[in-house]
Amino acid sequence: MRRRRAASAAVLLAGLAGLGYGVSQLGNGNGDPAGTGSPTAGGTATHRTATGQHRRRPTGTVTLSAVGDTMLGSSGSLPPDPGSYFDAVKGQLTGDVRFANLEGTLTDQTSGKCGAHSTDCFEFRAPPSWARYLKAAGFSVVSNANNHSFDFGQAGLDDTVDALDRAGIAHTGRPGEIAYVTARRLRLAFVGFAGYPNTAPLNDTAAARALIRQADAHADIVVVAMNAGAEGVAAQHLTGSTEYFDGEDRGDPERFARMAIDAGADLIIGYSPHVLRAMEIYRHRLIAYSLGDFAGYRNFATAGALGISGILHVKLGADGRFLSGRLVSTELDSDDRPLLDPDDRADALVEELSREDLARRGAHVAPDGTVT
Repeated sequence: MRRRRAASAAVLLAGLAGLGYGVSQLGNGNGDPAGTGSPTAGGTATHRTATGQHRRRPTGTVTLSAVGDTMLGSSGSLPPDPGSYFDAVKGQLTGDVRFANLEGTLTDQTSGKCGAHSTDCFEFRAPPSWARYLKAAGFSVVSNANNHSFDFGQAGLDDTVDALDRAGIAHTGRPGEIAYVTARRLRLAFVGFAGYPNTAPLNDTAAARALIRQADAHADIVVVAMNAGAEGVAAQHLTGSTEYFDGEDRGDPERFARMAIDAGADLIIGYSPHVLRAMEIYRHRLIAYSLGDFAGYRNFATAGALGISGILHVKLGADGRFLSGRLVSTELDSDDRPLLDPDDRADALVEELSREDLARRGAHVAPDGTVT
């Protein structure tokens, strides 16, 4: 019997009525999301999941868009016009499901991890009510699996989850947490991983594999979000080994991503290096090792590669196979506001990194952003 990670049986209602989305749930350790029973997909044939369970074979396709680190600012540095913050790129935040890494908290807590006189410590928060601006921009799922979701402790994380629930945005990233959403009659599971006690475990391979298999047993498509890899301009390249930043073990992104696909994941979305990284097609599944910094009011450095990012569009078959993709180049202005990049620098950069780091295994990114 394989190991299963025990977790709370609470069901976190995401309130996605009208959009066809489901709920964010904590697994109950028995291979079944708390309170859901065993879901059934449409179709006539059956297929075997990574756990060996037979389920009806679904049909059709689903489209997703995804971005990297996203925040609306931090205490003392909030945009004066949050409602228009994403206007320049909103037209590209499309697809049946739209994902972001929420790099920070939505809380009114004032006691954070940084001391009163800290000069080299960063804690990010925006008002809980600002979750509505993320929803208005189009985001339907976010990950809290990162090194800033606990900036204001458990109270700050709880406030963030409550704010997302009220806004109708599904979320993943806490220990044992799987977000299930439904689009085009397909059930998608989102599982977020990072190397911290308040997140699903990036560095515990057995526990991570078990959680992915649990998601795969109850969804047609599994999307894994990973906060993995070192940070900064010097971290653009994959190393093929465990990476560290500021003394923290940030995992081996390549090994983790391939393990996740072997366990049943169908799409890997990476973030945390704050720069774009290579992309890879592995077993007909796409791995985007880092999507860079998408938005962060006056919180991110923007020099050189740090200011280049992108919006990833993917089309997946009902069996999770990568069918097509496109990377839309974006850039950060001086206020870290996301803009479309007329020079399409992200496309050329990811193509170069994929060739240099992964050779024939790397995905190809054409000058028009098409990913093959």
